[in-house]
Amino acid sequence: MGKKNTNPKIMISAYSLLAAAFIALANNPVVVKPNDIGIPAKKFFAATVDNNNNKWFLTELGIISFNGDKWTLHEDNMKGKELRDIAFDAGTEGTGFWIATASGITSLSAPVESGSASSSFSTDNASILSNNVVRVVVGNNKVTWVGTEKGVSALEGNKWLDISYDDLYPAVIFQEYPITSMATNPAGDSLYVATKGAGVARVFKNEVDGISGASVIAMWGPIIIPSDNVFSVHVEKNGARWFGTDMGVGQHTGNNTLENWNVYTTAEGLVNDYVQAITSDNNGHLWFGTQGGISVFDGTAFKNFTKDNGLNSNNVLCLTVDKNGVVWIGTDDGVNSFSNGTFTSYR
Repeated sequence: MGKKNTNPKIMISAYSLLAAAFIALANNPVVVKPNDIGIPAKKFFAATVDNNNNKWFLTELGIISFNGDKWTLHEDNMKGKELRDIAFDAGTEGTGFWIATASGITSLSAPVESGSASSSFSTDNASILSNNVVRVVVGNNKVTWVGTEKGVSALEGNKWLDISYDDLYPAVIFQEYPITSMATNPAGDSLYVATKGAGVARVFKNEVDGISGASVIAMWGPIIIPSDNVFSVHVEKNGARWFGTDMGVGQHTGNNTLENWNVYTTAEGLVNDYVQAITSDNNGHLWFGTQGGISVFDGTAFKNFTKDNGLNSNNVLCLTVDKNGVVWIGTDDGVNSFSNGTFTSYR
């Protein structure tokens, strides 16, 4: 079975005028010298943006925020907990954050200050499959999806949804092949769950307020996905799915699992095949964070950025886009932002 779609429509050999203009604009980005954030954190491994356009990052030191002028380390919040992921929740009951930890999931109210109200959920007080929570995502329908070492739980309002996907995805699957990333569809009622070794699982909120399972997306089926080691998932506003693996990125469109797949690797222009983070900017360009730098895809051509172009590090761990369209890039050596052709470095 061929791994790559060789349809001429997706080949990178002939650039359109749009692609040529894109490359010309991005060819020589301006680099702003490092700004001292005053906090000795280096590894920025998760990011989110709140309603006030403040940027929030998880680091090895804890939660760090940036309001455009000042960087703040929130030392008193979640102190002593092993932090895994963060998601902003603009819910109907107020705004706040969900934080995945090794000892459960915590809801932290905004603004995050010392003494901010919080609620923690674990197997002791909630229908959560495991206290070892690795990922959290909030859907547009206000369902909070919680990825654990034993599978996915979900909270809608104050109700934990019943789980009925055990026959398709028993807990041992996720223990053997751990969850690495999650993303919802545009409606927020279906979840794509990336795993290390078993491809992508899909679950959805069913009509009886439960979670059901759909078919698995894996290389060992008749599907063109580069690898079953999937480390990042991104769903565009148009519903197209992107799966970053250790052997390139796969794109899937439409509703038929077996059709409409494209694969992009270094052969097609990707800077590095180990894709750890994916997002899309306000212009519809896809950003791929890899272990070897950044690739930006306009639908026709890739433009690549590395330390030589202004990145703090080629090891990109997370990506997010703020409300002004600025792309934020978390690495293992600080943060970069990219706006109007300019990289700004924060360390």
